[in-house]
Amino acid sequence: MNKMDKYECFDNIKKLLESRGCQIDNKKEINYGIQFKITWQQHNGVYRIYQSKKGIRLDSSQIKDDQFRNYIDNIIENALCQLSTAQYNDEKEQSVNYSDKNNKLNDPQRIIGIDESGKGDYFGPLVIAGVYTDENTGKILMEAGVTDSKKLQDKRIGELAKIIKNICPFDIVVISNEKYNQLYDSIKNLNKLLAWGHARVIENLLEQVNCKYALSDQFGRPELIKEALMSKGRKIQLMQRTKAEENIAVAAASILARNAFIEKIKDLESQYQLELPKGASTQVVAAANIFAQQYGLDAIKKVAKVHFKITNQINLP
Repeated sequence: MNKMDKYECFDNIKKLLESRGCQIDNKKEINYGIQFKITWQQHNGVYRIYQSKKGIRLDSSQIKDDQFRNYIDNIIENALCQLSTAQYNDEKEQSVNYSDKNNKLNDPQRIIGIDESGKGDYFGPLVIAGVYTDENTGKILMEAGVTDSKKLQDKRIGELAKIIKNICPFDIVVISNEKYNQLYDSIKNLNKLLAWGHARVIENLLEQVNCKYALSDQFGRPELIKEALMSKGRKIQLMQRTKAEENIAVAAASILARNAFIEKIKDLESQYQLELPKGASTQVVAAANIFAQQYGLDAIKKVAKVHFKITNQINLP
């Protein structure tokens, strides 16, 4: 990304967005950059590309429609993430022999894996967890059956979480619903909020271990996390890719994150004496209406991520 100038960057973004059905027009030069208008269906907004000695900076802040801005950010950030991740391929350490499957990943032996839970759940917090594994602990976790939490039942997640915590350095950041809603109101971008949480986990783990590498699932450009890191964390080599949970450290992090999410949901259900279903289904809409009827619409921010469309589906008498 840093090797591109603003004109190449504009050409790449224009081609990418037009392939998704967007219209690009009103391009013009501005101080240190390029500005243009993006139109998609009934939505539109201004996007800017800035260039300085530090490289390219992308700015979607002039797109006032939150959902449209997130849609555009996700398209651009995920495409650039694939570019950035490819740059790391020649810089990884020799892989560890956990199994034939893990050998194919060609990941460093000593690594911090990061994953989150609750991103797609209306009720409950956003949880980001990190786990450090090495040659020995990675093998132990593999033999214990650690895998992507999405493949496991809640009970098994709880059992494996205890094993992980007993043998691995770890950190868990729980962003309560009230805090999540405050941050989202301020940041207006889920990927940036995730990056903030990932950065905190990395920084906290680096207080416990000396590690050169970190890996997370792909949700945006690695630069988002790097920008949120402090001095110690900025020295780490960060990798992102799809299906990162195939790596044992990321799989372990996914288990700790989901286990903490499950525990927090149970706490909220006990506090409010209501079932709070996971996900964002019609059952969740029904539960949100029941909650609002009993506790009022203002209280929903204490248990839910209010920027979800479900909030607009709450009908009070």
